[in-house]
Amino acid sequence: MTEMTQMAVPVDDSTTIQNLYQDPYPIYAKFRKQRPVIKVNSVNRIMLTKASDTKYVKDNPVLFSSNDPNTPMERAFRAHTLMRKDGEEHSRERNAMASAFGGRAIKQCWEPIYRQIAYDYVTRLPKGEVVDLFPALAGPFAARCLTHLLGITEASDDDMQRWSQVLIDGAGNFGWKDELFAPCDAANIEMDELFRQKSSEYKKEPNASALSVMVNADSPIPESQIFANIKIAIGGGINEPRDALLTILYGLLTNPDQKAEVVKNELWGQAFEEGVRWVAPIQVSSRLVTEDTEIRGYHIPKGEVVMTVQASANWDEDEIEDGHLFNALRDRIDHQSFGNGPHFCQGKHVARRMIAEIMLPLLFERFPNMRITDPDEVKFYGFGFRGPLNLSVILE
Repeated sequence: MTEMTQMAVPVDDSTTIQNLYQDPYPIYAKFRKQRPVIKVNSVNRIMLTKASDTKYVKDNPVLFSSNDPNTPMERAFRAHTLMRKDGEEHSRERNAMASAFGGRAIKQCWEPIYRQIAYDYVTRLPKGEVVDLFPALAGPFAARCLTHLLGITEASDDDMQRWSQVLIDGAGNFGWKDELFAPCDAANIEMDELFRQKSSEYKKEPNASALSVMVNADSPIPESQIFANIKIAIGGGINEPRDALLTILYGLLTNPDQKAEVVKNELWGQAFEEGVRWVAPIQVSSRLVTEDTEIRGYHIPKGEVVMTVQASANWDEDEIEDGHLFNALRDRIDHQSFGNGPHFCQGKHVARRMIAEIMLPLLFERFPNMRITDPDEVKFYGFGFRGPLNLSVILE
């Protein structure tokens, strides 16, 4: 097809950023049906909502570069992070801490620690009382586990959660509001100070943590990029397992038949995969178009930015039946919540071990009759990242 016969990408002027934060799924359903390639002016991106298109983009990093020059991420993190890099540069930074996320480290180092953390945090929950599991369990558990993996155990659970949220808010600040960047600047100063202190210690006494591995490499990447790597892990490494855990619990507790089957047959892995498919913790990603191309017959010029909406891809009617429903008993499908291509989520196996193999079995063993006080009060929120803001349960 020549450029003369290509169609211009339709434009959406009505969808606001707040619409996307509140409830993007009806918007994505409409886009999938009517305009699967559409420029949404409020975020200044061409949204792709069909699974085949999002996968195509992620699998072609030469044509669709991660180096989006208009992303707020660099401003929020005060660094050009590996999330916005491609090719050898991306691989070098990703591989710099890969051993800390590998199977051997998970089994030998992190799993015993995570099991003890889970036990400590679950056993302190009060039986017979109403508890909001977001602040009481999911957030602190994710934070404490991550401090060990990254090598910054001096950071408190509160510090880790605060740093993560301000980085997320800054990276998703597509409206470029100064008030969202100010907390990022303060958090960056705090994190850099801790990272420098710990880097000095690890040069004397190394361990398996990501920070130690990076500072002790034979040919280490620059300090600025070491710190940026740790910040990327803080930004995603708390909200992903936290939101996944809360989403899975919501799905199981609002579907008691599924819960009974999952508990009876220990289908924790299936429940994990379905939870992250149903509400993807990381909902969207941006890619810079490096040369004129087309998608579904629409002309996409060089320099445009496309946004792959994996949240929508996971509900695509062409790929999954009743994708809008949580069903932990469905046959496994290939979802896109952890991405694909070179930027496939490095922390997937850590998160799966934390939640599917450690936390969920322990939680239901201790509180077999746990129930949600009011499902209608649970509020899911977020555009770039999404999950429940609360989950009040009675622990029985």
